[in-house]
Parts: sequence; C-alpha cells; structure tokens
Amino acid sequence: MRIVYSRSSTATQSLLRQRHILTEAGLLVRTEGVAEGFHPAEGVLLFEDPATTSKIPALERPAFARVAAAAHPGDTLTVSELFRLCRDLVDIHAVREWCQARGVVLRVLSGPLSNFHDLAANDATTALIINVITAVGQFQRDLQNELTAEGIAAAEAEGRYRGRPPVLTGARLGEVRAAYQEQGASIAALARAHGVSRAAIRTALADLLPHQSVPSPRSA
Repeated sequence: MRIVYSRSSTATQSLLRQRHILTEAGLLVRTEGVAEGFHPAEGVLLFEDPATTSKIPALERPAFARVAAAAHPGDTLTVSELFRLCRDLVDIHAVREWCQARGVVLRVLSGPLSNFHDLAANDATTALIINVITAVGQFQRDLQNELTAEGIAAAEAEGRYRGRPPVLTGARLGEVRAAYQEQGASIAALARAHGVSRAAIRTALADLLPHQSVPSPRSA
C-alpha cells in the first residue's frame, strides 16, 4: 500500500503545491472541473493535516495517528517535501525509527533527499546524509530567525516597526469575543474552531483576559 501524508501550517495556507507534486508522481489524480480537486490514485491512502503547526512532532499529529493505524510492513509513506513531515533532526529521527520498527519505506519527492529510495533505511550512509542535510537546513532557519529579530530590533529603535497585523478582524473577531464572553469557550477550543494559533486568540481577547502578574524572584 502507498500512503501519502501532507500538511499545511495555517488555515490560510493551501495544500495545492503539495498536491501538484504528488499528482506528478502518480499518487493523486486531478478531478477535472473542480478547483483544487484531487483524489488518491488507486492503491493510495491520503492523510492530510491542514492548519497544523510543524511545532507539533510528526508522531503526535492527528493525521499521522491515522497513518499509524493504516500502515503495514512493506508499505511506502511518501511526502512531497521533508519539512511537511519533520521539523528538525529530532523529529526525522523519530519518524525514521517509527518506519524501521514497522517495516515502512519513507520517501520524499522533492528536495535534496528525493533521490533516496528509502529515507528510513538503517545504514550509515543514509543516516549521515540525513543528519548533514537536516542540520544545515535547521542552521539556515535559525540564522534567518536571528536576522529577522535583528531587523525588527533595528526597526523598533527607529520607530518603524508596528508588528504583524491581527489575524482575527471584523466578523471573525466578533465571533471569537462573543464565544468567549457568552459561551465560556476556552482559548484552545477557539483556536481549533477558527484554525488559528492560541496566541492569535489571546491577542483578540487581550482586554478580556484576567491579568496575570509575573511572580517576583524569591529572595535568597
């Protein structure tokens, strides 16, 4: 059995790019006349995690739980791009161990690791190349984050940085505030219902949330 996994980070991100890559590989079939219409090819199981942050380890995501229930020895788990499945080196090692324990082949269709028939192969060469490429990718992300933070700090010092615009506005903002005030909905439930982060919900409810004082350091 061929198993396909895809993920988007937010509700506003589309899975279309991943679906095109998977279609080119013969794993999905385009549904004519339907916008963003795709369905699994014969013998393929498709599992998707929309609006799911990569901060959640792959093995803990809802769709991956369904992957685990469906997978059998000899099956192939395919993703369009590695970062759709794994966030960092720790995550990819966890997925590799999961695949090895179940006899599942792991494949990536694009990027520097796409030439490997099985990224879960338990050999020294595969492990070394994965470690190097993933570590370099993580270094690039960390460096970009540092440069972004430095740019924001410089802009703030000059009075030019105003931060990101709020995610929830207009009618959606009103719905969130009403649900919190009138129905007692939790921040986690509101985040799930609206496909946004908990931080976005807290921003929308900033003036309604109870003040949380920061405890003072304990004296020695």
